[in-house]
Amino acid sequence: MVTHGNFKVSEENAATLEGWIRSTSLPQGQVSRAKMILALADGAKVADVAAAQRVSSKTVHKWKRRFIESGPEGLLDQSRPGRPTVIDADTVDRVLTLTTRHIPQEATHWSVSLMAKYAGITTWQVRQIWQAADLKPHRLRTFKISNDPNFSEKVVDIVGLYMDPPDNALVLCVDEKTQIQALDRTQPGLPLSEGRIGSRTHDYKRNGTAALYAAFNVLTGEVIGRVEKRSRSKEFLAFLKQVERQTPKDKDLHIVLDNLSAHKTKEVREWVAGQPRIHFHFTPTSASWLNAVEGWFSQLERRALYRGVFSSVPELKSELKRFIRIHNRDLAKPFKWAKNAETILAKVKRAKDALPN
Repeated sequence: MVTHGNFKVSEENAATLEGWIRSTSLPQGQVSRAKMILALADGAKVADVAAAQRVSSKTVHKWKRRFIESGPEGLLDQSRPGRPTVIDADTVDRVLTLTTRHIPQEATHWSVSLMAKYAGITTWQVRQIWQAADLKPHRLRTFKISNDPNFSEKVVDIVGLYMDPPDNALVLCVDEKTQIQALDRTQPGLPLSEGRIGSRTHDYKRNGTAALYAAFNVLTGEVIGRVEKRSRSKEFLAFLKQVERQTPKDKDLHIVLDNLSAHKTKEVREWVAGQPRIHFHFTPTSASWLNAVEGWFSQLERRALYRGVFSSVPELKSELKRFIRIHNRDLAKPFKWAKNAETILAKVKRAKDALPN
């Protein structure tokens, strides 16, 4: 029991209020009220509580009274009486027309405040209209439609490998992640602790770069990797030879890769011609999303590189190798491609039809 004078808060209620304060998803007002009650129970004066929460003393007394009457439930927001605000059809039409067909003079896109100004309504009404129409003017999605003349054939070929791989063969998705920087921070960061997120300096020191070659096995999700200083045809060929050595000799290798010039040099073509079990499948131009290894590279970026601190290139290389080892041991799982070729081609056609000209 937490007690101060005649004001009492049971241990159960105190635990509930403390849980509210630790929450990151509850409304700020609810959290503030919990702080008021716990501060009052600890003996703080009403005036001091009001100043700390930036409210009036009258407000503190109000929530204290509600807590005494109803406990933690009394601190929750209550529905307000009265008829809900109705937004007429003309207002909705005006906002939708402005949003989708016009650009404000003050900016490149609409904000809630700008739309409220132009449409002569409140920001609340703007939010309601945009939410109902699923409009998000502040967001912008990038895209690139391939102009490869053999786009359809290549999509059918690669998606076919993913969804119905050949018998007695491995499907490997190969690519290189170049210019991976060994970044070190200029000062040590502050660690994560209760009530405080971790932090680090925005500036950094560059300590060199490395290139990572990776072959993603669609069947198992495992990765064959090789770290190099540079990313040229010479290094790519060395990686292909490594892949050939580390895979079962009785299986064909169907390798999905992009159209980088280093993948098509004379030395590479001559070596592949002497390896009858190796078959190249090139993705369409501007369609790297068809290469499954790109998803693995995204995992690498999020889990090992984005927050990584590396004082040297050898340290970066060590981390890349460690991540591959841990991935193959604990995280690897079969890759499943969800959309068939017909669905992809139909979506691309709709995108092209929607573009001007």
